[in-house]
Amino acid sequence: MGRGVDGTALFTRGKLMPNTEFGHIMIRDREAEPRASDRIRKQEDLSWKKWARRLNEYPATMEALFWPGLIIVGGGVSKKADKFIPRLETRARIVPARMLNIAGIAGAALAPEAVPRTATPG
Repeated sequence: MGRGVDGTALFTRGKLMPNTEFGHIMIRDREAEPRASDRIRKQEDLSWKKWARRLNEYPATMEALFWPGLIIVGGGVSKKADKFIPRLETRARIVPARMLNIAGIAGAALAPEAVPRTATPG
């Protein structure tokens, strides 16, 4: 989730689905990321409990749309997973990314290898 829920990847049967960006999905007539990001938690000085209640709307919405089996939380907030993940109510298992905050960086570094080239530069 990085700064919030702005970095989202969807995998099905072990394959990355391209162009999945769900941080912009609408929840309560607002984009999810500005409503439930860690940045907003800090800005509004929300307790972990209050923030988890707000954040919980995001995985609940994802579950209503996709029925995921696993939700992985990355970004800086993943270092504090013990403060909010137990407060989330989901069918899917939620875990912090193994690489915590650097998961997105590692994924971005590997992405060019995973994306087929459609045009040659030049």
